[in-house]
This record gives sequence, structure tokens and C-alpha cells, in this order.
Amino acid sequence: MGSLNVQCVFTRHLHRILNSKGVTLHDAFLVRNFHLSRRDFVQTHEGTHYGSTIDKDEIEKFNKLANNWWSENGEMKALHAMNQLRVPFIRDTLVPEKSITSSPLKGLRILDAGSGGGFLSEPLARLGATVVGVDASEKNHRVAKLHSSHDSSLEKYLTYINCEIEDLLPKEKGSFHAVVASEILEHVADTETFVRACSDLVMFYFQPDGSLFFTTLNKTNLSYALSIVAAERLLKIVPVGTHDWSKFIDPLDLQDLLDKYDCSTRQVHGMFYNLLTNRWDWIRDTSINYMLHAVKRTPDS
Repeated sequence: MGSLNVQCVFTRHLHRILNSKGVTLHDAFLVRNFHLSRRDFVQTHEGTHYGSTIDKDEIEKFNKLANNWWSENGEMKALHAMNQLRVPFIRDTLVPEKSITSSPLKGLRILDAGSGGGFLSEPLARLGATVVGVDASEKNHRVAKLHSSHDSSLEKYLTYINCEIEDLLPKEKGSFHAVVASEILEHVADTETFVRACSDLVMFYFQPDGSLFFTTLNKTNLSYALSIVAAERLLKIVPVGTHDWSKFIDPLDLQDLLDKYDCSTRQVHGMFYNLLTNRWDWIRDTSINYMLHAVKRTPDS
């Protein structure tokens, strides 16, 4: 299905949802613009912090959600289902040749940046990777450690650290075969600092080249309408306030950032979540959710 057709289908469904609630798309975008204008004013007059990716409001938000991470039919349902796409994609990209082993990622060291409750870290570790899950929320850290403790097979493959990603740089720079930052870019305070840290943590002398994987939301009117107006306020799929549209990022802007910090984008795929079937599928359209794979260039390339 082409990009325009996908957007038309999404928009028709959204119109029906909004109309049933007595809301128009125009009303929704007016609300968005009001919040963005207010946010710009606050940042201008209160100052913006640089050098850290921590957003204290985001940390508090996820602290409140910590106990729901492993409820597969709860508020994290869509994120659990996303493993249907992201785990095979990461596996097959890192180990392109077909493997009959149950541990195809054995020998690879992977950083899960913004690991939350650990439901991406765990399946990667079960595929044989040595996984380090990093999250700035202490409650998320505790939940992840507690859940992994129920599976003794994970003990030697999985480590969780409660810190900012930048805190790893003094000892871990260039030490990971891959960095995965899934559904975290839209929650950090400084996107560029975060992307630079991810790049610095990936090794460039790994063959094939060290990899970076991102899943996030595009910054479009459609992503605002679906992920905030529909998903949060109308359908209550995720808690109100989970997303801040001003932090969404266009895939081209993300590619520019990666290029600035010596990474070359190899793949960008659109992702679509079907609420009725609780299933994610790859699509060509990247106007809402997308996954991006990049590799670290050697210094002289």
C-alpha cells in the first residue's frame, strides 16, 4: 500500500473516532499548537539544560508506570507486541546469514538504552547476546531486575544499570557491537546529546560495522492525531501525557544527526500497529512510527 493510501486510511479512521467524540481534527491541532507555544515560552524564559539527556518530568512519568511494565494486556500492550518486529529485525540485521543455533547473537554485546522494564532486553539475551540494559528511572530498574531474576538462564547474559546513557562513556566508549534505543528518543531532554552518546558507545571496528537501532515517532500532524489525540485522550490505549509531540523527530532529521556523529543510515521502515489484532506490521509509510538502522563509520571513511 502506498504512502498516500496508508495516510488516507488512517485519516478516515481517525475522523470517525474524533467525530464520535464530538471533536474535529482542526480542534485537535489547535490544542497541539497551544501546548507547543506554551512550551516554547517556558523553555525561553526558564532556560534549557544541556549536557544531559534526562528529562525529570519523563522520569517521574515512567516511575508511575513502572509496576505496569510486564502487564501484557495493560498500558504497555502495544510495546510488548512491538517485539514481533523489532527482535527479528535486530537479530537478522546483526546475523544476516541463517543460523540453526538457538543463540544466534552469542558473542555480541548489546546496549538497550532506555530499557524500561526489560521486555526488549530479555529476548535479546535469550538469543545469546550479552545485554546491558540502562534506564534512568530507579523504579524501572528495580522492576526489570526483579523480573529477570525469575529466569536463571538470563543471569550471565543480562545486566541492568540505573544511570544516564552518558554515564557509561568513560568506561564503555566503543565497547558495544550494537546500541538499541527503542521508544526512548521521544522521551529524552536533548536528542542530539543522546544520539551522540549512542554513536560513541558503538564500536567501529566490528565486522560488519557496529550497529545502532532506533524506533520512534515521526513529527507529523498524523502522528500527533493518532498517538496523542486518539491513543491517549480518546481510546486510552496509553496514559494521557505519555507523549510530547514536540520531541518527535522526522527520520531525515535523525539521519542528519547520525551522519554528524559518524553513522550511516542503512534502513528506514515504517511501522503500523493494528489495535484490533494487537499486531505490528512493516509498511512503507513512515509518517507515524518507524524503525531505523545505522552503522558506525570508521574514522577515515
